[in-house]
Amino acid sequence: MTKPIRFNAFQMNSVSHQSPGLWTHPRDQGHRYTEPEYWTELAQLLERGRFDAIFLADVLGVYDVYQGNADAALRHAVQAPLNDPLALVPLMAQVTRHLGFGVTCALTYEHPYTFARRMSTLDHLTRGRIGWNIVTGYLDSAARNLGLDRQLSHDERYDLADEYMEVVYKLWEHSWEDGAVINAKQRGIYADPARIHPIRHEGRYYKVPGFHLSEPSPQRTPLLYQAGTSPRGTAFAARHAECTFVSGPSKKVVKQYVDALRAAVSAAGRDGDELKIYAQALIITAPTEAEACAKYEDYQRHIDIEAALALLSGWTGVDFSRYPLDATIEYMDSDAGRSALASFSQADPGRKWTVREAAQFIGLGGRGPVLVGSPAQVADQLQAWQDQTGIDGFNLAFAVAPDSMRDVVDLIVPELQRRGRYRHDYTDGTLRDQLFHHGPRLPANHAGRSATIRGQV
Repeated sequence: MTKPIRFNAFQMNSVSHQSPGLWTHPRDQGHRYTEPEYWTELAQLLERGRFDAIFLADVLGVYDVYQGNADAALRHAVQAPLNDPLALVPLMAQVTRHLGFGVTCALTYEHPYTFARRMSTLDHLTRGRIGWNIVTGYLDSAARNLGLDRQLSHDERYDLADEYMEVVYKLWEHSWEDGAVINAKQRGIYADPARIHPIRHEGRYYKVPGFHLSEPSPQRTPLLYQAGTSPRGTAFAARHAECTFVSGPSKKVVKQYVDALRAAVSAAGRDGDELKIYAQALIITAPTEAEACAKYEDYQRHIDIEAALALLSGWTGVDFSRYPLDATIEYMDSDAGRSALASFSQADPGRKWTVREAAQFIGLGGRGPVLVGSPAQVADQLQAWQDQTGIDGFNLAFAVAPDSMRDVVDLIVPELQRRGRYRHDYTDGTLRDQLFHHGPRLPANHAGRSATIRGQV
């Protein structure tokens, strides 16, 4: 049976996200990101399009690698200014019933005890529609703003992340037993202390002796997203992720990531096919091919090369202002985003990208493909990407807000539905129910269910 195509909307609580420069387009509404209505209208649009979730990216620093300062990022609104994504979730949840909310939080800079409560609160308020994109961070500027000289090394961030996950699993899954909440008004007892357990965690990075402050939420543990494709990131995803995001400029690159992820998940004792994998893409469409191509050419005129290089420099830790635009990108290891450069070079060695070509490419939709054409042509491309790479769906970036998402909802979704490749309605339940249909909680073979509390029988 052919699996359906799934969509997430890739967004950020900022003026601009993955298409630096396109905020200058006369139709773009990104400057309204501080208005509640901007987000509630978008959430309703996405629910009408039966999207799985709105996925909110985030960073805790600025893109200051390019030219050694943040001037280019600030001039061109390269993910700055940037507001907190978690605050948007209750707004959007109030005007939707089924749309999920994936939020990015860098565990390197969030204490697990307070973070666990924040996510439980959102899971309650959304009735089980919250997901967490687990990231370790990649900007030195974020580390400096939070009291560190620089961020931890790439692999040490994952060492910390492993312990962080152990702590939050203990809080979400094991601190409160099923049945701990009694809510017996006549007896005057709300919760049974005998069924609520301090987690007594003492590790290399964290010491958390107490019990979880929140009662169990609909999912207990939020749906777990992850986006790392380095060897250490893949191993982390194999143990923890239920959904992953990959970015690559070609089917070959994406298929390599997909195959490695599914193999790693299977090796970890889980079903590799159960992992939902979304590939980043940008769709530019219109009722006819000619109109779509004209729209694409219009958008290209708004690409800002300096803004794109500021973004790429932040992703990779490499200051691209030091290289001529016609210089060839070679793979350079760094403690920032290893997979960002690899996707242009090492993972696809048959092609040599120049700095200019990489900037132009990510200047419209980031590191994923740009799919241009009529609804039928784009549907053909989406099906080819899914069928040839093994992905489950797409994490859709936007060029112009909210036009890009409206075009997908009004033109692409109906075309895919006619082909039997896209759902017509949601099912009831939590975000995890929507995606996996095995109930609201983590499956029994997931690492989060096997975490143990010292001294607990």
